[in-house]
Parts: sequence; C-alpha cells; structure tokens
Amino acid sequence: MPILFPAIDLKDGACVRLKLGLMDQATVYNADPAAQAREFRDAGFDHLHVVDLNGAFAGRAVNDAAVDAILAAVGSQMKVQLGGGIRSMDDIERWLDKGLARVILGTVAVRDPDLVRAAARRFPGQIAVGIDAKGGKVAVEGWAETSELTVVDLARQFEDAGVAAVIYTDVDRDGILTGINWDATIDLAEQVSIPVIASGGLASLADVVRLTMPDAKRLEGAISGRALYDGRIDPKEALDVLSGKG
Repeated sequence: MPILFPAIDLKDGACVRLKLGLMDQATVYNADPAAQAREFRDAGFDHLHVVDLNGAFAGRAVNDAAVDAILAAVGSQMKVQLGGGIRSMDDIERWLDKGLARVILGTVAVRDPDLVRAAARRFPGQIAVGIDAKGGKVAVEGWAETSELTVVDLARQFEDAGVAAVIYTDVDRDGILTGINWDATIDLAEQVSIPVIASGGLASLADVVRLTMPDAKRLEGAISGRALYDGRIDPKEALDVLSGKG
C-alpha cells in the first residue's frame, strides 16, 4: 500500500509551509509542531515527514527542540523521518538514537556521497536520500543553490549503497498546489531500483488516486503538506483510497 506522509516543515520552531522553497514565503500553520504531529497521528497517519528548514540553510540542526517534542508526542505510534542540516555521521547517529525511523540526507549526498554510503551500511533501512530539483537539476543548501547534477545521475550513485528511499521534490511545484510532477517522478522510479517518494505540489485527492495507478507502483508513497493543512484533502478519504477502501 502506498504511504501518504503528512509533512511538518519547521522554521523558527513553528510548523510552516514554504512557497517554491523560498524562506521568505512561509505561512505559519501551527506554532506547536508537537500538537500538529498528534493531530496527524489521530487522523490515522502512521508515518510523518519532518524537515528542519533553518537547519537546511545553516548546515546544522536548528529546530532540535521542536523535533524532540514531536518524537515525544507520537512515540512509537508514527515512523518519523527527518531531513535538514544533517551533515555528519555523528548527526545521523544522534538522531537515530532519539527514535527516528529514518534520516534524510540531501546536500551531503551531493557534497559527500561516501558518507551516505557509509551511513547506509551502518544503519540499514534508515538512510534516505533527499533529491530536490529545480529545472531538472539538483538543488542544495536548502534549495538556495543549483548543481550541475541531474536527478537521475545523483540517484544512480546510490544504486548499490543500501539506501532505503529517494525523496524527490520538484521545488518548482512545492507549496503551490499544482499537482505532483508525475512524469519526472515516475521516470526516476523507473530508472533506479531504490524506492522513490514523490514530493512537491500534491494538490488534491486526484493526486492520491494517481498514486495507486499501475505505473506508480514503484513509488513508496508521496508527501503532502499544504493540501492537508488547507483541508483540500480529507485524511480519512485519502487513507481509504490508499488502502483500497475508497
């Protein structure tokens, strides 16, 4: 069954959503991220996607207290994955020791791919690679810089590394509710053996239904932010669709 990951993006300790990856285009949805995590849990979600936005730009953890509060709030009832500012083996180990199901390595996957491989060997099933793309090229440092790497080229570097998933975000669609870039996401999934999670632009129940189509079967799931916060997607209806009840 495909997984729908509700998203909590952390900026200055609050739960926000960005528009097109721009930090100055942030809308605060909940000043209490732990309460938001409990709300998602109570709605029936058993996975959670968390990003330390400040950390992604700073290159180190910034919203530690908020992440700790989220983990304390949901305990073992949700599998929480975290990205943003995780740049060393010590960072990875520290977060996994706190109870995260998975850490997401983004910028460091471009800057230091050997670290990703070493981490995937050391922590099987707990390392994901976050690939954020602008115009088909990989963006790094909190989406502030664009590299010359293509999405597929970067993903292929980790084919045999034991990486648990690739989270592919189309930054040009993030937070603007135009629908997931299904063509690029499915193309990536078909070119690598690593499970792919779609991110960026999920707009309505139609995107959730699209996730259940035969050509999307290689996808592990999709991440939803603004559509859930704005009430464009009803959690029960979405979960019923994914489980085959809807």
